Amino acid sequence: MVSRMLNSKQRAYLRGIAAGYETIFQIGKSGIGDNLVIQVNDALKKRELIKLRVLDNAMLTAREAAAQLAELTKSDVVQVIGSRFVLFRRNPQDPVIDLKAAK
Repeated sequence: MVSRMLNSKQRAYLRGIAAGYETIFQIGKSGIGDNLVIQVNDALKKRELIKLRVLDNAMLTAREAAAQLAELTKSDVVQVIGSRFVLFRRNPQDPVIDLKAAK
C-alpha cells in the first residue's frame, strides 16, 4: 500500500468519512486506462476523497488496482475492503477535508 502522508488517525478519520460516500468509479475488464486516470485525477482535485470499485470481470484485485491508481494519481490508499477501495489526495489550493480534525 502506498502511503505518502497519512498517519493512522488520519486514515481512520478518512475511513469514517468515506463510509457514507457512494462509489463513483468502476474498474472493469479494460483495467486502468489513461481516461480513467484523468477522471480520477479530476475527482481527487475536486473532492479529495473518492470511493472506487473493481468489478468481477476485471483482471486486477482491488488491492492491485488501488496501489496502481494511487501511484498514477499520487494519492494515498485509505482502505481496501472486498472489491472497493478509497483514495485520498489533498488539494493544496482548495482543501475540502480538514485532517486536523483527526484527533
